[in-house]
Amino acid sequence: MRALRTGTGSRRRPLAAAVAVLAVLLGGCSSAGTRDDGRVTLDFQSLAWQQESVAANKELVREWNATHPDVRVRYVQGNWDTVHDQLLTSFEGDEAPDIIHDASDDLADFAYGGYLADLRGLLPASLTDDIPQRSWDMATFGKGVYGVPFLQEPRVLIADADRLKQAGVRIPTVEKPWSWEEFRTVSKRLSGKGRYGVAWPLKEPVSAVLNMSLSTGGQLFHRGADGKVAIRFDATDEVVPRTVHDQVAQDGSASAATLGMGGSDTLPGLFGGRYAMVPLGFSYRQQIAQQAPKGFHWRVLPAPAGADGLTQGVSPQTLSVAADSPHKKEAAAFIAFLLKPRNMVRLALGDWLLPTGRTALADPALHTAKDDWATGTALADRLRAAPAQSVRGYPEWKDKVATPAFQEYFSGAIGLAELRSRLVDDGNLVLARYQR
Repeated sequence: MRALRTGTGSRRRPLAAAVAVLAVLLGGCSSAGTRDDGRVTLDFQSLAWQQESVAANKELVREWNATHPDVRVRYVQGNWDTVHDQLLTSFEGDEAPDIIHDASDDLADFAYGGYLADLRGLLPASLTDDIPQRSWDMATFGKGVYGVPFLQEPRVLIADADRLKQAGVRIPTVEKPWSWEEFRTVSKRLSGKGRYGVAWPLKEPVSAVLNMSLSTGGQLFHRGADGKVAIRFDATDEVVPRTVHDQVAQDGSASAATLGMGGSDTLPGLFGGRYAMVPLGFSYRQQIAQQAPKGFHWRVLPAPAGADGLTQGVSPQTLSVAADSPHKKEAAAFIAFLLKPRNMVRLALGDWLLPTGRTALADPALHTAKDDWATGTALADRLRAAPAQSVRGYPEWKDKVATPAFQEYFSGAIGLAELRSRLVDDGNLVLARYQR
């Protein structure tokens, strides 16, 4: 059991003594996760939330513990909605879990802040060689690697197959996707009489817009020769947000009511025929498969393509090791076990996501026509690092600047020029504080 470390000055010695006494009473634990009998206990904070995913993670922890009596892993349930602030508090209080489940776009501040261990030299070649370099780049900050990217989620279109057939529209494929212009045209053909071609659930608009904008050549964040990042909102960055705006305000092909919704909120409307298509993460297929009424036929379509084809940004789920963990080698060994190809497949199936590992991605279970696994898997080599991947200050910029700016633009409260001003001018002020 790791000793609780908190407080300063005169409080530290009495608290340390109290914790030491408690450790003895609890069965011979000493500080830093090591028992007097030599057994190590590691805390693994998982953010798995879907029932199948939680079950897969817990089962793998049990399998590890059954075969590693001297290095026990304790499963700790985390929450995606609060993980950034929770981790920051735990890091500053020296109470962070040994093994940390997060997403790559949340790692930059923690990595540069010295809270995460550099994993170079701690992981076996069988793991490092199996994951493509483009995925490792998503967890690399400066010269260090601070997370193992293991699951990734392309954004796709979930469509009412019967509506598409009735409208006689061309069905896009990975080989021949819709352009953004054709997507807008199709959405209009699917609209009318209180029904919409598309629902945009943009309660959290920033990652959706930035990641899909890679298809049009949008970058938004530009790193200069001095290593500092500046925000520019160029013509290539306008395509996706302008499409959403115009579908709502001009075409009437997208419902304004969905702009403040989360993805799950739009599913009843999809099932009920109000929306023909919804841009969603690939994992939403699980909810659809479980909740769709009898007789509802759905299919997965690739997201629209721009000048750079089907390229889109992703922020893979990652596994990291806390810098203050006294058992980094043991923590890395558990990560390597968790991400063996057969185990990575189990985690991917549990979360309805794509694995990053080449061996796992080739598993036949991820190439079936059932639930359109094959469509998502075909997009794997088009996935690139999200534009904000290594940008310090991104969480603050997203929450305080970009989210309200996009929401107001989509609702018609501000125009494109004001959107640009807020993203660029206000955004660069935020980033500047992190780059002094």
